Amino acid sequence: MGTPELISPRSPRVAAAKRLAKRSFRGKERRFIAEGPQAVREAVEHRSDGEPTLIELFATVEAAERYAGIVDAAHAAGARVHLAPDEVLAEVSQTVTPQGIVGVCRFLDSPFEDILAAKPRLVAVLAHVRDPGNAGTVLRCADAAGADAVVLTDASVDLYNPKSVRASVGSLFHLPVAVGVPVEQAVSGLKSAGVRILAADGAGDDDLDDELDAGTMGGPSAWVFGNEAWGLPEETRALADAVVRVPIHGRAESLNLATAAAVCLYASARAQRASGGCRSVTPS
Repeated sequence: MGTPELISPRSPRVAAAKRLAKRSFRGKERRFIAEGPQAVREAVEHRSDGEPTLIELFATVEAAERYAGIVDAAHAAGARVHLAPDEVLAEVSQTVTPQGIVGVCRFLDSPFEDILAAKPRLVAVLAHVRDPGNAGTVLRCADAAGADAVVLTDASVDLYNPKSVRASVGSLFHLPVAVGVPVEQAVSGLKSAGVRILAADGAGDDDLDDELDAGTMGGPSAWVFGNEAWGLPEETRALADAVVRVPIHGRAESLNLATAAAVCLYASARAQRASGGCRSVTPS
């Protein structure tokens, strides 16, 4: 690639990228920030509606040398590539210690109808999840467990919050995510697609171990995860086919949202694979 010019901190491009820290600007521009080599690498390889997801790249001279493959791939994909002084990265980054490489990306969420049309077998539904770090971590767990999609309801945090994007560690670019879906619509749509709805709740009537022992988790399922502090409201639990608790065998008071989500998603993934020979979801 040709040598990109060093961009000025006063450039309108820098100002435009900096504004994406605010949700209102992200929504208006339908763009978001991806920070760090892992997220940017995944963004370079991703396409949304046939278009490259990565639009623009800012990298310090040191980072451009260290991650030359990412920078070259971004340039080849048609992204604007800027060399940037440290002060520019500090402006557009949302971390205390920027890693020297930041990408501006197009929104990539999928229509909920497209997710249903693909006949998903494992879905994570985030209902009333307000912490962006938790949302990104659950998305990462869903990706690791082999889920087919993630749905964020209209009462949940913004998918493109910088903390959500960082916490997903690139998984945002790996599987379809629908956003802004009312929880009632999400549940009814998934049920119509033949998906069993499981609400994760520490006070649930059904025990996850009992569900596994009974062999009821081998079919398509969607886990509904609630707010970090107060869980799922009664009206949401009432929509589910079963309200399931993760058993606490030790003395811990409870599990946090992301940990509980990982346990539930992996339990379903294992149960669904059992009919194909009980292959473990964890590589040996």
